[in-house]
Amino acid sequence: MRVMGVDPGLTRCGLSMVQGGRGRTVTALDVDVVRTPPELDLANRLLLVADAAERWMDTHRPEAVAVERVFAQHNVRTAMATAQAGGVIALAAARRGIPVAFHTPSEVKAAVTGNGAADKAQVTAMVTRILGLQVAPKPADAADALALAICHCWRAPLLDRMAKAEQAAAEAQRKYKARLAEQRKAVRP
Repeated sequence: MRVMGVDPGLTRCGLSMVQGGRGRTVTALDVDVVRTPPELDLANRLLLVADAAERWMDTHRPEAVAVERVFAQHNVRTAMATAQAGGVIALAAARRGIPVAFHTPSEVKAAVTGNGAADKAQVTAMVTRILGLQVAPKPADAADALALAICHCWRAPLLDRMAKAEQAAAEAQRKYKARLAEQRKAVRP
């Protein structure tokens, strides 16, 4: 599975592309960080991020896009900018029919390091080791984008199986309720 990992942000937006193989084999294909000038207005900064993400999608043709889910930050402005950047990337993927998955930072850290509270240095070290890189990806946004893609490669099969099991359970429950309703009708005079 070819996955585009995105560590969204306005100042720095990490983009990565990995290829997942059998088991937990993952290969890095590309990684970069898109930077936007802080003096630009918000709309134009988002446009720069979206344009870069669209070029990546058109060039690399990912089968899925994994974006960091923003759920809480101390700085509301930073959280809003991060969410907006992630939103324009999700929109670009949706326009291309590419499924988008959102993963929380703790999910990514747990998948890559085994510890949902790992620090950036631990994440970077494990990404470097998992991908067999000679040099650690820098800045941290690049390593985080790779970690998101790795996380999705490893979690997607499990999430898919869980979704199918939930669908099957819902269908079985629907059939059971229909059968009960039919039995109740048959018993009534």
